[in-house]
Amino acid sequence: MPLILPHGLPAAETLRREGAVLPPAAPEGVRPLRVLLLNLMPQKAVTELDFARMLCGCSEWVELIPVKIRGQRYKTTPQAHMDRYYTDIDAFEADGADGLIVTGAPVEHLPFEQVRYWPQLCRIMDWAQRRVRSTLYVCWGAQAALYHRYGIAKHGLPAKMFGIFAQNVLAPEEPLFDGIGSPFAMPNSRHTEVRAAEFPADAGLRLVAASSESGAGVAVADGGRAIFDVGHLEYAPLTLETEWRRDQAKGLPIEMPRHYYHADSPEAGVDYSWREAALRFYANWITHYVAPGRR
Repeated sequence: MPLILPHGLPAAETLRREGAVLPPAAPEGVRPLRVLLLNLMPQKAVTELDFARMLCGCSEWVELIPVKIRGQRYKTTPQAHMDRYYTDIDAFEADGADGLIVTGAPVEHLPFEQVRYWPQLCRIMDWAQRRVRSTLYVCWGAQAALYHRYGIAKHGLPAKMFGIFAQNVLAPEEPLFDGIGSPFAMPNSRHTEVRAAEFPADAGLRLVAASSESGAGVAVADGGRAIFDVGHLEYAPLTLETEWRRDQAKGLPIEMPRHYYHADSPEAGVDYSWREAALRFYANWITHYVAPGRR
């Protein structure tokens, strides 16, 4: 189905070149699903495009609404971009939303309580439990939610978990994995981890996908009202390569992303092995958790 984006959002031009249908509004009598995007990543436009691309393949009308934390200032994105395309998430406090995506953020080196917007984020997560049909927490966003809700700590890794890792489906009946084989590929790019052994046994939190290399992958709670994805299924094909070259240029300790290039050779090009699973995962999220029982 078509995807509705804020008028003029730069991602729209790229998506149209890729063949996406992006009407300005839904037809009369059709209420699109409102999916909020709380974008905590530094390169806002890149992240907008990544998630919009995932939602283009859904079977429902979806309106993707970028939202921000009131009063925040941004170093890597022009304030004019934020003012034009983003809405304060407070505007949805009363009415709620059908779906919410909370992205990763480059703050995993900090204790959660030292993140400058931690109190506001905690309030948003509490609100989402009450007023959003399904929230998808991604990478650091997933770690933050698991810590806030269950006290699950993040642990530093001796080396960055960086590459494409096979995820084994632990719950074949889970609707998120309809049409997805086991194992499926998922990008990871993080310096910390959450450990499945520390998941509480009696809190209704289920680990539904994991990797022998990268550990816990996807968890589900509250019958799908909260979903935690510690990876980056939304990543575009060249994102890990861009991160690798960036860190090399900064002189940071970084290895070539694992299982990423054909024949493990940059000259052979990127193996976009996670594409089909990623599109199906997001389509399943919308179909099975965001759309049912719509208001």
